Amino acid sequence: MIPFNKIYSIVAKIPKGKVMTYKQIAKMAGVKTPRIVGFALHKNYDPKNIPCHRVVKSNGYLADGYAFGGLKRQKEILQSEGIMFNENFVNLDNFQFKN
Repeated sequence: MIPFNKIYSIVAKIPKGKVMTYKQIAKMAGVKTPRIVGFALHKNYDPKNIPCHRVVKSNGYLADGYAFGGLKRQKEILQSEGIMFNENFVNLDNFQFKN
């Protein structure tokens, strides 16, 4: 069984103004691949309380397939939370949440 609830629990703890990577969440949740995290977030039943917009690729790049409005919408939401970008990249040194 894929532990979606574990993934959702981790993502729910990402504070405003911070991001985590798919790979980071996969490791914490004990799943073999970050793709499972992406799959879980596409099935997110509560995006208001499980802020999947705060999850980015390991290089800080936004995923093209953000399920709730696309890359442009994800970037807008993150910018409104104070996250700064270089093109579509988040500087992980400044904005990565290390739980």
